[in-house]
Amino acid sequence: VQLQASGGGLVQAGGSLRLSCAASGSIFRINPMGWYRQAPGKERELVARFFLGGTTDYAHSVKGRFTISGDNPKNTVYLQMNNLTPEDTAVYYCNGFMRGYNYWGQGTQVTVSS
Repeated sequence: VQLQASGGGLVQAGGSLRLSCAASGSIFRINPMGWYRQAPGKERELVARFFLGGTTDYAHSVKGRFTISGDNPKNTVYLQMNNLTPEDTAVYYCNGFMRGYNYWGQGTQVTVSS
């Protein structure tokens, strides 16, 4: 299973970015799919997850600003990030859980300037 992430970049505070992650390979009910992030000197943390059936959950710090959505037939998730702040600067990793194993994408850098 491979997870291909895209959409990171540099944006000013208050701006928006959209991340995408597509899973490919031998997939059977990859659930959930989501995003984690890791800032320099910090541990990797959950940002948001999308479950089959449409349930979502978010880190407290991004609620109301970020929206995760999914296209189940395409095994793809999207993360719309609005009102970004410098504290959102991190490498964002796509994640998918399937058959007891966590799969990770390559990471995409998000940098928010003040």
